[in-house]
Amino acid sequence: MGNLVVRTARAADSQAIVDIHVPARRSYYAGHLPEDELLAWERVVRATGYADRIDLPGRTWLCAEDDGVVGGFALVAGPELLQLQVDPALWGRGIGGALHATCVDLWRAAGVPVAGLDVFEPNTRARAFYTRHGWREVERGGEPPHVRMALDL
Repeated sequence: MGNLVVRTARAADSQAIVDIHVPARRSYYAGHLPEDELLAWERVVRATGYADRIDLPGRTWLCAEDDGVVGGFALVAGPELLQLQVDPALWGRGIGGALHATCVDLWRAAGVPVAGLDVFEPNTRARAFYTRHGWREVERGGEPPHVRMALDL
């Protein structure tokens, strides 16, 4: 890992975010969701990107750059962590931890007492990551199955 920086995302980061989100999402949904469903989502997100969503009020998009290359992103809306994705080719380099720490700082600065997230139940890698960072499971359910987690701040 070189010079890791977490910063607010810009509309110009949209393609990098898409290029991270597609393989990251595939890493945990492949084999659990139908391939045609995964491909349909990929086509839509590659066609539309996220540029028009990055500046929406009430949401904070973050990018983690390692030596100027975006390797991960997070999306926070109030007390919710909606996305925390790292390029699978860069797993284990501290990018997810840096993004998570920045999210925690944002919540604490805003006076959020408890943060929440939903994670795909079979995504044991993500669930282990969140558990290591202090999150606790509060419920399970849904289709596809998800685990609701909470972090006391």
